[in-house]
Amino acid sequence: MQHAIALAWQGEGNVEPNPMVGCVLAQGDVMIGQGYHESFGGPHAEINAIKNATRPVAGGTAYVTLEPCSHVGKTGPCADALIEAKVGRVVIGCIDPNPEVSGRGIAKLTEAGIQVDVGVESDAAANLLAPFGKRITVGLPWVIAKWAMTIDGKIATMHGDSQWITNQHSREIVQGLRGRVDGIMVGFSTADADDPLLTARGKKLRTPTRIVVDSQARLRLDSKLTTTTDQAPVILVTSPSHDQQHAAKLAAKGVEIWVGESADPNQRLHEFLRDFAGRGHTNLMVEGGGTLMGSLAKMNQVDEAHVFVGPKMLGGRNSITPVEGENPLLMAASKLFSLRYVRRIDDDVYMQYRRIVNAQSGGQ
Repeated sequence: MQHAIALAWQGEGNVEPNPMVGCVLAQGDVMIGQGYHESFGGPHAEINAIKNATRPVAGGTAYVTLEPCSHVGKTGPCADALIEAKVGRVVIGCIDPNPEVSGRGIAKLTEAGIQVDVGVESDAAANLLAPFGKRITVGLPWVIAKWAMTIDGKIATMHGDSQWITNQHSREIVQGLRGRVDGIMVGFSTADADDPLLTARGKKLRTPTRIVVDSQARLRLDSKLTTTTDQAPVILVTSPSHDQQHAAKLAAKGVEIWVGESADPNQRLHEFLRDFAGRGHTNLMVEGGGTLMGSLAKMNQVDEAHVFVGPKMLGGRNSITPVEGENPLLMAASKLFSLRYVRRIDDDVYMQYRRIVNAQSGGQ
């Protein structure tokens, strides 16, 4: 199962809105086939594992990170494929969190006389499934926070200057991250000060939608975002009281103007997150600034953090920090994350954190 989970991660960024799934086929202690869901619309993990098997799989065991599907989508039901292959046992990491299909694959396998065991490496399988699980169960995208900061925790000077904190190699990794997500979000201050393009340059799997949270619809008409809507979509998330005349000019350049119903900025942001997930999007990366990140943290909507630390010390009481907003009184108010990965990149340090999920919480 651990190998099946490692296989599944290889589909990250290329299978969404489907979940990442891995499968290993074995006869006794000998692995005879393996596969993972490689691309959206392509064969699922079980189908690839059966196809790649080096000997007949009849009577063997299938180790699958997620309950095999029992419905017809872009491909046939994986439960049926395992039944037709005459496997004798199916070991499952975790049950499908989709309430419309949860348990049906297991029931179909059991009815066919196949032994089914559920819950092997369940926490690791739930962690793998967490982005899909969040979208399918609560209707919200998996939010990935990304920032670069100095060793004293600053992302910019008090005047907003932030280029560059980290080295070129770190910035190339960011391009790869962008190519795995469905959307990249920034606040107006970041869009205005940095004038970013927010595209995934180099080898990429997806073309993320660029999103600017701007309550007054002030995005410049000559900004890189506004003038490149033909390269990737741009959405402006704004309030009911926005500048409608300027918004109309932005719309004429291809910017989608998304107007929230609520006057409260946090509620409006939550409305947009729900709409974004409703469009079939799973992963949303947020690249700043501190005010937007603070709002998401207050809403408990930061699920993962990619933090790059550059070898610089900026100092300054008014220098900008990654997550701003209200000052909590006690450390107990902090959000708890688990370190998933750490890497040295010359003198930079790259760390990945995920909020803790487990099978009992359904990946939430």
